[in-house]
Amino acid sequence: MKKLMISLCALAMIAAVSGCSSKPAGDGKTEGQRTLTVSTWGLSEDVLVEDVYGPFEELCNCKVILETDTTANRYTKLSTNPDSTVDVIELSQAAAANGYVADLFEKIDTTQIPNLENIIDGAKATVAQGYGPAYTLNSIGIIYDKEAVGFEITSWSDLWKPELAGKLSIPELSTTFGPAMVYLASDYKGVDITSDDGAAAFEALNELKLNIVRTYSKSSDLANMFAAGEIAVAVVGDFGVPVIQNAAPSTEFVVPADYTYANFNTIDINKNSKNKDLAYMYINWRISEELQSVTAVTLNEGPVNKNVELTPEQAANMTYGEVAERAKSIDYSFVNPLMAQWTDQWNRTINN
Repeated sequence: MKKLMISLCALAMIAAVSGCSSKPAGDGKTEGQRTLTVSTWGLSEDVLVEDVYGPFEELCNCKVILETDTTANRYTKLSTNPDSTVDVIELSQAAAANGYVADLFEKIDTTQIPNLENIIDGAKATVAQGYGPAYTLNSIGIIYDKEAVGFEITSWSDLWKPELAGKLSIPELSTTFGPAMVYLASDYKGVDITSDDGAAAFEALNELKLNIVRTYSKSSDLANMFAAGEIAVAVVGDFGVPVIQNAAPSTEFVVPADYTYANFNTIDINKNSKNKDLAYMYINWRISEELQSVTAVTLNEGPVNKNVELTPEQAANMTYGEVAERAKSIDYSFVNPLMAQWTDQWNRTINN
């Protein structure tokens, strides 16, 4: 890991950019030390500091400043403030797609990210558009208490069974996997969602309403509902499984054998960043085999670096291997223009 970080610093030096100086200063910092502001989710910050930011700071002599909040709030702050100090921003695919349209991000110089050649094809889709890569992927599945449910859940269509009346929670439309819920509902009706802009999906969601206790915005909300016995089954992204199972050990997570939907989290550089060299180095570090081998275990981040090898135990509840292979993508160039319409339909259908 240290060898990789030293090489990253060398890359910046070759580009004739300072930032890897190690000359000490009297205040405990290093003379000429620079900062890299990372906009990200406020999850597992202690682990991120230890495994991701700490090594980057130490070996490249830059201070990482975190700006944490929800995806929507962070995106809004960046998009409405041309003087933002954010250098790199980690976003879901949906939010990143809006940023591409709004021209918020730097067009990527791929020669400054050597590890791009080692990531899976799906993670390169945004690079093909000229923007930053995905650094992790996750997918949606079903978590449930088999004893409380009374039967084994094996497919997405099981969610519509009348036996689940008053037992189900699904993600709110505005969350990472909210749009996936609309896709799943359209699949239940056997209709290509792009053929009717989701009309059949909302018919299916109306049918599902009797089973839904309430929607949720955070995985911690699900953990509390399971622990309180308020729900017995939920649709959830795999990243939320550890939190839920810690609160409700009797639950089990299943990814239906036919397919799932994946979400990639991306890293992009603010086009107005004054630290683009460090931003490139950070991206290269974030998708490295060395780091992803660690964060796959400590942060439950599905690795995009194809050289990462995980044991079956490490890969449990993660989008990896055959789960990743059967994951479908959501087309946010199709979804985003429809979100206002879908939000209105969702509120009238689910939240009414």
